[in-house]
This record gives sequence, structure tokens and C-alpha cells, in this order.
Amino acid sequence: MNQSFFILIILLVVYSGCSQTSSQKEGADDFQMAEKVALLTTRFSSLEELKEVIQIDYKKGKRPAVYLTHNSNGVEVTSVLKAGISEADIMEIRRGGIWGKIGLCFRSPYFVANRWDIMRVFILSRRRHNIFGWKDIAFYDIAEIMMNHIIEVGLTPQDSLDFSEKGYINTFNHVGSQALMTTMFSEKFADFMSDTHERSTLPELITGDFTEKQKNDIKNGAVDNYIDFINNEWGQELGKMLKKKYKINRQTNWTPELLCNYLNDTQNYYSEVLQIAFKPFNPEDEVVMKFSAKINRVMNDIVSLSKMKGI
Repeated sequence: MNQSFFILIILLVVYSGCSQTSSQKEGADDFQMAEKVALLTTRFSSLEELKEVIQIDYKKGKRPAVYLTHNSNGVEVTSVLKAGISEADIMEIRRGGIWGKIGLCFRSPYFVANRWDIMRVFILSRRRHNIFGWKDIAFYDIAEIMMNHIIEVGLTPQDSLDFSEKGYINTFNHVGSQALMTTMFSEKFADFMSDTHERSTLPELITGDFTEKQKNDIKNGAVDNYIDFINNEWGQELGKMLKKKYKINRQTNWTPELLCNYLNDTQNYYSEVLQIAFKPFNPEDEVVMKFSAKINRVMNDIVSLSKMKGI
């Protein structure tokens, strides 16, 4: 596959909206499905209110950074976002021809070294009906199906708001996608996949120099993005726990039974965290059979897939 195409991949992998360059965790080995971990954007009305839950520290100077810390039941995660290569940088490098591509190798050797796994995530995060058949499943579809699995009993007006775009679906998408990427590849890889996008979309997240509009835009401003940072971190913790539980590695065959158990454990996590009940997945569910087959093909046949029209 042409090298320039790999540069395009990173520009398109924006499924998670934002992420973190590095993370520091305490008590990770003892991580359990504890209450009050994953967050919902719909539960916050201002940046100041979010600061009561998340500690936000800005490091000024030549290399500014933002440190986001969230503590839940003695387990602490810290998400760190620093300046670095972004989607805009990659696009500009791409316009520079062969010398730009050589420059990319020096600026982001991690991107070059992991281009095949980046391709895998690109395919898993997008529907490709022409390749995998009608009703192909992507990361976002899993999050949407999980929201539809919620057993709606005694809903309040707040609960109804949680069913909006920035409620359950957004949280499930961030936590679930990061968990799967961490399980299948690594925590570092999951971080990288979302960092480059965030540095382009809202660079003020690093410095905290927001406009009033960015502060007050709950759905797309600082509040939503900082919550996504933290949810990404908890997703990675969940992914590490499930990777260990099911002894998953790059050679694992994702049977419908394995994926079903993985998704039900993820729902159990949401159930404990958000105090909601779910209808479980079954191995015979179409979504489980389709997505498990897609994972196996992507992991085992990426070279052939990369040459197919429509990827």
C-alpha cells in the first residue's frame, strides 16, 4: 500500500474525539468495576462544576501541558496532554511530497512503526458494507447497541437527557473503544490514536486559554473534551483488566463466545458505574457474530484488506 495512504488513515481515525499523550495510574493492578468512575457529559453544566470532580492543572512554559486527575475509590488516573504532532501537521507534511514523508518518520516514528495497527483500527472504526457485508459493525455501533440494551425503568428527566448524543452513547464509545484497543494492542497505542486528533480540534485544551464560548459549549467545548480524556483513561484500565481476565493477545481467535463475554463484562462495568441495568449480549446475536468475524479478519488479513477498494 502507498505510504501516503497511511497518512490519510490517521486523519480519518477520529472515532474517539480526543485522548491523551501519556498517563500515570495508581493502583492499576487492583482496578475493579467500582462505582463513580466513567463520567457523563450530560451530568455537568459548566467547567467550574467539572473542576469539582476532576483536578485540572496546566503546566506553562516552552512545552505546555494539561494534567487531568480523577480519583475513584482509591484508584487514581492522570491524563496528560502535551504539544506534539497533530492531524493538521500530518496533512501539511503530506503536501510536502517525499521529503515531507521522510520528515514524518523523524517527527513521529511511532506512527510509521505502527502503521498496520493504525490501519486495523481505521477499518474497525468504520462501516465497510462493501467488504464485510450489509449491516457491518463498527465501534460506534457497539456503543449505540449498548445504549439500546439499557432497561428503561423509572426514568427521570435527567435520565432522558442521558439518552442524548452526549450522554450514554458518547461515554460508551470512548470507554468501549479505548478498552478494545488496549486489549487488542496496548495502552500506549490507544493513547496515540486519539492524541493527534485532539491537538488539532481544540488546542486550547493544553493551555486552558478558552474563550467564553468554549467554556460554555458543554457539548463540544472544554467540558466534553476533558470528560472524554478521563473516560479514555478508565477505558484503558478496563481493557487491561479484560485482557488479563481472558488472556487475550494478538493471536487470539475472537469467537462469538469470547466477544459476547467481553461485551457483557463491559456492560456490567457500566451497570455498576452508572447504576443502570442492561439486556445482555448473546453469542448468537448478529452484531456479535459479525463483529467477532470482522476482528479476526482485520487481525489476520490486514495486507489483503488494505488493497481493497473502499478502504
